[in-house]
Amino acid sequence: MSRNDGLRAARLRVGWRTVEAAATALTRHGQQLLDDRQFAVSPRTWRRWEGDRPGWPAEETAIVLHDVFRRWPEDLGFTTPSGWIRPEHHEEECVDRQAFASVTAAALVAGPLAPQHVDPALIDYFQQQLEGHYRADMLLGPHDLIGTVSAQYQLIDKLVRSANGVTRQGLLRVGAAYAALVGWLYQDAGDIAGAAFWRGVTQEIAVRSRDPHLIGYSLVNQAQVRTDLGDGQAVVDLCEAVLDDAARLVPKVRIMAMQQQAHGASLTGERGLVDELMDQANRLLPRVDDDLPWGNACRRTPGYLEVQRATCYGRLGLGEEAGALWTQVLSVVPETARRDRGVYMARQATAAAAAREPDQAVEIARVAARIAVETRSARMCRELVTLERAMRPWQDAPVGRDLAEILEAVAEGT
Repeated sequence: MSRNDGLRAARLRVGWRTVEAAATALTRHGQQLLDDRQFAVSPRTWRRWEGDRPGWPAEETAIVLHDVFRRWPEDLGFTTPSGWIRPEHHEEECVDRQAFASVTAAALVAGPLAPQHVDPALIDYFQQQLEGHYRADMLLGPHDLIGTVSAQYQLIDKLVRSANGVTRQGLLRVGAAYAALVGWLYQDAGDIAGAAFWRGVTQEIAVRSRDPHLIGYSLVNQAQVRTDLGDGQAVVDLCEAVLDDAARLVPKVRIMAMQQQAHGASLTGERGLVDELMDQANRLLPRVDDDLPWGNACRRTPGYLEVQRATCYGRLGLGEEAGALWTQVLSVVPETARRDRGVYMARQATAAAAAREPDQAVEIARVAARIAVETRSARMCRELVTLERAMRPWQDAPVGRDLAEILEAVAEGT
C-alpha cells in the first residue's frame, strides 16, 4: 500500500519511532500550545495520516503540526484543500499586496502631467544606470532592487509624456528595458503575478516604440514567465512568433528566442529539438555585436548557452549530461555572482540525484542552501524543492535526513 512518506520521515526525524508515540507526543504538545486539554490525536488518526489517503487536518491541528515540524501540512504529504491559506500568510498577503500596489503604481501614473524640457542626454544616463542595476542584481538578488528600479521606470514614464521625436523614442526603448528588469526581479522573487504584470508593461512600451528588436525581446520575456509556469507549448508559441520575423532581428534577440524555445521543448520532452535550437543559437553567438543596453546576458553571463542547455537536460532527467555541463559552467562563473552560482549549484545537485549520486547532491546542496539564505532568491528555493523531490528515494537514509536539515535551515532563513 502506498503511504505518506513525508509525514513518516518527519516523525522519525524528531525521534517518534511509532505512531502511538507520535500521537501521544502531538497530543501533549497541542494541549500545551493551544492551552486546550481537549486537544487529542489518536494512533488511528495518525495511521490514516501516514496512509495513502491522509486527508487534511483541522486548522488547529495544522498549527500544532507546524509548531512541531516547522512545516505546514501540504509540506508533510497531506492533501491540500482548495482555498487553504497558511495562517502565517494572512498578514503577509496584506503586506505583499500593499508593496505590489506601491510598486505597480509606477507603471500606472495618471496623466496628463505638466510639460517639462527633456534633455536627450537623459537617455544615456538611464542606459548607464541600467547596466549598474544588472550588476547589482547578480550581487544582491531581487528584493533590494525592485523599489529602486521601478521608481526609475516611473521617472522615465513621466519624461516620455513630455518628450518629442527621437528623444521620446529613445526613452520608450530604455523604459521598456527598465520594465523588463522589474519583471525579472519579480520573477526571481517568486511573484509570478507581479512578473506577468511587468512583462505586460514591457510589451506595451516595446510596441509603442515601434522597435522590432524590443518587441521580440518583450515576447521572450513573456515566454520566460510561461516557462516558470511549466507551459511548454505556450513558450514555443511565443518564441516561434519572434522567430517568424527573424530576418529583421539582431542576432542577440534571435539567440534569446531560440534558447527560450529550447526551454519550452524541454518541458514537452523533445530532447532533439532542445539540441537543435541550442546548436543554432551557439552558431549565432559570435555575431552578437549590437550596442543595445538590454538583454545582454548572452555576453555578460559566462557559459550562457551551456547554462540553458544544462537546465533543459535537467528537466529532461538527463542527470549525467546535465551534471557534466554544470561542472563546466561553475568553473567559469565568478564567486561574485552569488545568486547565479547558487541557482546553478542547486540544479547541479538535482542532476547528481538523477544520476544516483545522493551524497554528492547533498554536499553541493549545503553550499547552495547558504546562498539561498543570503540572497532570498525564490528561484533558488524552487530549485531546492526540485532537489528534495529528486532525493525522495533516499529520504529515510542518513543522506536524506541530512538534506532535510539543510532545507529546514533554508525555510527558516528565508
